[in-house]
Amino acid sequence: MTVSSTLACKLASPAASRAFLRRLALNALALALVAIFAFAAPVARAEDDPVLARVNGIEIRQSDLAIAEDEVANQQTAQMSPEQKRDYLISFISDMLLVSKAAEAKKFTDKDEFKRKLAFARNKLLMEQYLQAEAKAAVTDAAMHKVYDEAIGQMSKEPEVRARHILVETEDEAKAVLAELKKGADFAELAKTKSKDPGSSDGGDLGYFTKDQMVPEFSEVAFKLEKGQLSEPVKSQFGWHIIKVEDKRVRQPPEFDKVKDQLEQYVVRRQQVEMITNLRKEAKIEKLTPPAAPAAAAPAPAAPAAPAAPPAEQKK
Repeated sequence: MTVSSTLACKLASPAASRAFLRRLALNALALALVAIFAFAAPVARAEDDPVLARVNGIEIRQSDLAIAEDEVANQQTAQMSPEQKRDYLISFISDMLLVSKAAEAKKFTDKDEFKRKLAFARNKLLMEQYLQAEAKAAVTDAAMHKVYDEAIGQMSKEPEVRARHILVETEDEAKAVLAELKKGADFAELAKTKSKDPGSSDGGDLGYFTKDQMVPEFSEVAFKLEKGQLSEPVKSQFGWHIIKVEDKRVRQPPEFDKVKDQLEQYVVRRQQVEMITNLRKEAKIEKLTPPAAPAAAAPAPAAPAAPAAPPAEQKK
């Protein structure tokens, strides 16, 4: 069973918030949203959207740079200063405008391939904008609290224990540690000096855990102990443990504010899935069988071999 590298006995399984979020799972929705950059039509500009450059009279504004940054952002741009990034993006847009104008002059806009790709890009941009608008309208505190309350209602009333432990190599070491504790030694301080668990800088505190989050040998003992009680030496694959139970409770759900971002993502995806599902129900979608590929032409038969020349008559 896998264990955490910092808490030698605690499993690497999801904590309470992850268990909570698993209940928010939806069917995956493949939404390919691509940033589309276009200057096809003039758009009303806000006063706080300054002109940063002109290319043959065409204005490049701050908002244009924001669109371009979404399109070309990479590791290189992430390391640039604001001034370097601005110059880079202005150059990118300038080159794009110059090349696109050259393409227009060559009548590329009349080509069927360009028209198909332009229509595809337009549809993708419309999809993106519409999904964003629907998502924004759907995300309200009331909607998120409703999902939160429903998820909490589905959580099982699973018991949790909060415990500390001291991990040593041998049984004799564990017995010696237990003897010190029974004489009144402070558990947390002893854990810092005696335990080989890397997480013992916190006094051996493992926090709250459910039974399945620990190796079985550890859990069986920890969940039988009463609050404040010490265990006898417990052997596991990691060594020998002395366990002290600090508290017992029913597993608590994560606080709303701690999972608010995940709740928002869930509400957004749910709204998008529902909207697309409804649109599909109202639509007539036909999937046609593609025409069969023409059969390969049979190879032409080989020309018959020319008859061998008759042998020359022997002279008598």
